[in-house]
Amino acid sequence: MIRALTGALGFLTRLPVGHDERAFDAFRDRPAAFPLAGYVVGALLAVAVVLPLAPPTTAFALVVALVLVTGVNHADGLADFGDAAVVHGDPDRRRAVMADTTVGVGAVLALAVGLLGVTMAGLALAALPVAVTAALVIASEVGAKLAMATLVCRGTPSHEGFGSSFLDEHDAGDLLRPMLTALPAVFLAGLAGAPLAGVAAVLAAVAVALFTERWADTRLGGVAGDVLGATNELARVAALHAGVVAWTLS
Repeated sequence: MIRALTGALGFLTRLPVGHDERAFDAFRDRPAAFPLAGYVVGALLAVAVVLPLAPPTTAFALVVALVLVTGVNHADGLADFGDAAVVHGDPDRRRAVMADTTVGVGAVLALAVGLLGVTMAGLALAALPVAVTAALVIASEVGAKLAMATLVCRGTPSHEGFGSSFLDEHDAGDLLRPMLTALPAVFLAGLAGAPLAGVAAVLAAVAVALFTERWADTRLGGVAGDVLGATNELARVAALHAGVVAWTLS
């Protein structure tokens, strides 16, 4: 599992680990490595939002940290997802648009929603107690990675490609371990005094995965690699805001 975790970090982040073939193969064989990597990413992002900074600066720091830690691979998936969402045509046409390097209005809109969502979440997090803020950032990142694992275990690949190299290896029965791996994030939120917020964050992320799976099945003929990346980005935004709303209402 250690090798799988390094492989997950090599794939999901810009950290200088897990770039060899053995690590990647171990990661591909163990979906539980997705949420495990979420703990590492979430902890790194939490550093940016617990510093005693003005709220706008905290929000900007979260965005900068996100780019520095995770890079742009999944944002690229979100952009392709956005273009496919607005184009008219059958699944073949939509998949062709996703593979096209041209950036369309759908891509711009999707990226804007993702960026604005993270920024506004950063502003909201700045008003919360430090422990709650850190716990919600970690729970949201774990939830986003659990969302990816959900697609890997439940989804049907739309075509042979990078995404199918993950999806072909697993079925819904393999989802139990990733779910159990995500539970400590909820427990951590409870220790911070925000148990309902932690639950809301993780459940919101999984809800995004179920939505994108259904959308991809209908519009793309199945899940593609770009859908995995888009799900990660959208699930993070949904989880952060769901956690903040749950904390506010509790």
